[in-house]
Amino acid sequence: MTDPLNRADAWTRTDPLAVSDPGLTQDAGWQIGVSRTVPHPLAKVWDLISGPTGISMWLGPGAVLSPTRGAKYATRDGAVGDVRGYRDRDRIRVTCRPPGWDHFTTIQVTVTAKGDKTLLRFHQEWLANPGERARQRDHWTAVMDRVTGALDTTP
Repeated sequence: MTDPLNRADAWTRTDPLAVSDPGLTQDAGWQIGVSRTVPHPLAKVWDLISGPTGISMWLGPGAVLSPTRGAKYATRDGAVGDVRGYRDRDRIRVTCRPPGWDHFTTIQVTVTAKGDKTLLRFHQEWLANPGERARQRDHWTAVMDRVTGALDTTP
């Protein structure tokens, strides 16, 4: 398998862990996802996560995302990447290399209407190893808590 992000340590289909570890995929290496159904309509959730306040929460302060594929961004703390996909009121997909990391990952944020509630998902793939996956699970859980707290306190 070829790693589209050209990491030297990319996982291959011959890896014996592929059968037993749910965090390791055949197509995107190590990955983590955090999801939560929130008691808010999709429009409210989308407006937060796609606006400056929400982007600052999940991607980092200073990031400005254009809905144009290939558009570059940078955060104040030095994370960089580009937009891979942007579907209004559905999903945002970006690459990201946080400061101090030697590789890019892919982050996707999705929203799905569930009646008058919304399923919010943060998913990150192309993580380097199980340790990075565990750290990012904690990171995305904290991000989810901040986002849901912001949703709960805004009209």
